[in-house]
Amino acid sequence: MKKIILVFFLLGLHYCISAQQLAHDEEKLIAEVEKNYQATVALLEEVTNINSGSLNLEGVKAVSDVFEREFQKIGFETEWYKLPPEAKRAGHFIATRKGNSGKKIFIIGHLDTVFEKDMPFTPFTYLNDSTATGQGVNDMKGGDVMILASLKALYDLGMLEDKTITVYFTGDEESSADEELSRRDFIARAKEHDIALAYETTQSFGIATVARRGSSSWRLKTSGKQSHSSGIFRESVGYGAIYEAARILTEFQEELAGEQYLTFNPGQIIGGSDISYNTETGKGEALGKTNIVAREAFVTGDLRFLGEEQKAEARLKMKAIVDRHLNQTDAEITFEDGLPSMIPTEGNMALAEKLNVLSQDMGLGEVKPGDPGSRGAGDISFVADFVDCLDGLGASGNGAHAPGETINMKEYPELIKRSTLFLYRLTR
Repeated sequence: MKKIILVFFLLGLHYCISAQQLAHDEEKLIAEVEKNYQATVALLEEVTNINSGSLNLEGVKAVSDVFEREFQKIGFETEWYKLPPEAKRAGHFIATRKGNSGKKIFIIGHLDTVFEKDMPFTPFTYLNDSTATGQGVNDMKGGDVMILASLKALYDLGMLEDKTITVYFTGDEESSADEELSRRDFIARAKEHDIALAYETTQSFGIATVARRGSSSWRLKTSGKQSHSSGIFRESVGYGAIYEAARILTEFQEELAGEQYLTFNPGQIIGGSDISYNTETGKGEALGKTNIVAREAFVTGDLRFLGEEQKAEARLKMKAIVDRHLNQTDAEITFEDGLPSMIPTEGNMALAEKLNVLSQDMGLGEVKPGDPGSRGAGDISFVADFVDCLDGLGASGNGAHAPGETINMKEYPELIKRSTLFLYRLTR
């Protein structure tokens, strides 16, 4: 029992000592964040109450206009990178400061949410003293406002002088346009920096995202011999398109499931004597009867992976399965690249360790690298091959991408303080 008590005493002593390891300027920054906090929450409410679904171009621009106003107040040059009409997306907000001292930091957020204009609207609302709800409040308007709040505190105390920082809020992260078209400028600007930090939703105070899986899509088309259903399985009739699609999906699951970090999900399937599918809306139609052997089937899905090698190997295995064919059937699969993956490099791990040291210095506990399989793809992955990266620095909460999405307002001020000191230390 004495040993247990001693261990807890030492742990408590460690955190007391750690909390005293902040420099004088860092203590001043914490006080500045606290002084500005009411204005920070007001800004969060303002941007949350603007619908900015990826396809609501006016709404995305309206959120950008709010951040333009706020970043200009703290000495940043701002611009609106408008995407061409064929992208069918609004554009990106960019704020920059340029200097010659410290690390050059590229900070990533996004203006859009999954909640489109025709969906039921949820305004920013407190559910209790520690929880608020609202569309995109943690994914990721909470993170965007954290970025502004941290930089404002640094600016107020004159700690951004001669620093190079670019803030880049994309307008189509949740439903992107053609990546080459939409991310060309994003990637080019990131390459001019030393570090990229993304403020997507944090998984917890104690987890840093050093890696994210990539995502791509696939489409499977199968065909069969349309015939009377009474002849199904006969040599002359075969199995039909739907059975062929079912075989392929079953073998995908049997042969590929279980590999670490690899997932493949069939999101839609249609089949019958005649089918049609709209690639833009995701809507499909199928004609058929119970007494007809299906002539066509179509499946769409995604593939998630960690590293290009895993993606390539998975695609080869999937294609080999598709090429086998049941009697009197045919099939083909096509793949389309989406977001690349962010692999856990030494540079990323070093950033996570710096955050860990800071967190313990603040008395907030240890930070460990998170499991790459627990996160989907994100914008930071586009630049992960060029700069050291860390993600998951944003707000905490629950229910992202669903009605009733929440933000933890008890943790929010502490996350802002840690973000502010992290930027301070990285830019010294």
